[in-house]
Amino acid sequence: MRPERSRIGLERPLQKTRTSGGGRRFSLFSPSFRLVEKKTYLFLLLLLLLLLKQQQKKQGTASTLTRAEVQGGGKKPYAQKGTGNARIGSRRTPLKPGGGVSFGPKPKDWGIKMNKKERRLAMATALQSAAADIIVVESAAMSEPKTKALVAALAAVGADPMQKNVLVVATEVGDGLQRASRNVEKLSINKVSALNASDVLKADKIVVEKGALAAIQEFYGPNTRE
Repeated sequence: MRPERSRIGLERPLQKTRTSGGGRRFSLFSPSFRLVEKKTYLFLLLLLLLLLKQQQKKQGTASTLTRAEVQGGGKKPYAQKGTGNARIGSRRTPLKPGGGVSFGPKPKDWGIKMNKKERRLAMATALQSAAADIIVVESAAMSEPKTKALVAALAAVGADPMQKNVLVVATEVGDGLQRASRNVEKLSINKVSALNASDVLKADKIVVEKGALAAIQEFYGPNTRE
């Protein structure tokens, strides 16, 4: 007589399980797994954004001539047999100096396509990861371009550019601020409209103007629909 089939697992759908790096098993449909998937997705978006910025720096104009594009070589250099040399049909062969290049570079577009919403989400992820290092100030404008005064002001708020990589985000970068900061190696100045993920991740401290912070929250905040 066949034993009665166990009804364990039939009352609810079977949940697939995976093992995390620590050996702990969790369900594919559990909230913890969805959280892991979301964090991984955001990390991959941020990685793609950084790669996109690096690829945009490539001009893609390197070009070499193939044997079909090299000038000359229409006549056979010497007879096929009887000379003691290796047979050759054209001086344009890649085996000879001045000949074509095999598998050489050609003009290429190195750009990576990334949706606007994905770029915005990746940038928001970078800012969120640096939230603990953000220092908000009333204004970063300077009346006169004095490097010593700028370094002292930043050190007073806990962002010494002589010790740490500091990023200053301003609504508008004036001439005085730009000139005062250009001689400090670890100090970067950027407008809020030109903020990029690599600068945010590189900085140990980020000094943000109140107006710039409001613009960041408006553009990258959770209520953004675009």
